Amino acid sequence: MLKGIPKILSPELLKVLNEMGHSDVIVIGDGNFPAETMGKNAIVLRADGHGVPELLDAILTVMPLDSYVEHPVNLMELMPQDVGVIQTPIWDEYAKIVAKHDERGEKAIGHLERFQFYDEVKKNAYCVVASGESAVYANVMLQKGVVKDAE
Repeated sequence: MLKGIPKILSPELLKVLNEMGHSDVIVIGDGNFPAETMGKNAIVLRADGHGVPELLDAILTVMPLDSYVEHPVNLMELMPQDVGVIQTPIWDEYAKIVAKHDERGEKAIGHLERFQFYDEVKKNAYCVVASGESAVYANVMLQKGVVKDAE
């Protein structure tokens, strides 16, 4: 056991976060996200029973976001047929969590069209974390920044 490390971060996830370098990408998928399919070229870790907000907050406690890109956090856009039909209040939670850990706040968050999101995961994800999140459109992609001496 370690002090100061959020308990939700498993030893495997801590190892992956430590291995990741500047600009590497980690994805936290909701319960419907095809983690094994999208993560064929990545490390896939299970976090069943945990929601994305808790995982996001814990990860951002130990991992800085990339300050060299406009949107180091990306969410999956609603499909056109879901706009106005499906609500995404979880995105508001994400904005608060990101603002807690990054001075850019919600300006650090971008949106990618669903299939572009999938393509980015397939090409660039170092790790995909499969959560037990039941909210839809709750997937989040994070790009790691540089850990500075003062941190």
